[in-house]
Amino acid sequence: MPVAIVTGASKGLGKALAQGLARQGWSLVLDARGRAALESTADGVRGLLPATAQVRAVAGDVTDVGHRRALILAAEELGGLDLLVNNASTLGASPLPRLVDLAPGTLRRIVEVNTIAPLALFQQSLPLLRRSADPRVLNVTSDASLEHYDSWGGYGSSKAALDHVSATLCVEEPTIRVWAVDPGDMRTEMHQDAFPGEDISDRPLPESVVPALLGLVASDTPGGRIRAAELVPATGGPR
Repeated sequence: MPVAIVTGASKGLGKALAQGLARQGWSLVLDARGRAALESTADGVRGLLPATAQVRAVAGDVTDVGHRRALILAAEELGGLDLLVNNASTLGASPLPRLVDLAPGTLRRIVEVNTIAPLALFQQSLPLLRRSADPRVLNVTSDASLEHYDSWGGYGSSKAALDHVSATLCVEEPTIRVWAVDPGDMRTEMHQDAFPGEDISDRPLPESVVPALLGLVASDTPGGRIRAAELVPATGGPR
């Protein structure tokens, strides 16, 4: 069975994607900082898995090298690594401050989580990815990496850097398909944190994006930056 690591899997898009992969028979290593919420997600995912697949919940901070090592070890114990999903992200503060008011320490944490940790996890995962017959990496980006919104400068710049990292990895590791995927606005806790007190019920739920992401994972689409709205939804299981 194929094996995936999904970071930020206790809620939002990470949780929804983990559920979608489970339904397709993937074995999963799930990451999040909150142990209780992560275990709850893992319990739900186990009910979706076929008997031949497994799930491991590994709680911790993706900026910690030891935690990343634990994720990779768990994947190796499940048989290898075919898909790395770097979904864990942080806004840094809520409400979002203007860039001219953003504390350097807050920006440093945003970049550590949103840019450095995905690259570091890729670097540490590389031996397993190279052993896969069809290695794939899905880095979750944002339209804020391209557009310039008031008060989104810290988050947007970290995602712009992730876009650049993803594109460069495509060149340096041509046998691994690396996608930077913009899922679009979603009704998630993080999006609500960006707009405290506002009604975001008009945004689609993260589950609505999952078929498109599963379609991408199952396709031969070359690496690059992709908008989920332009993708063809999945119609079957993993190849």
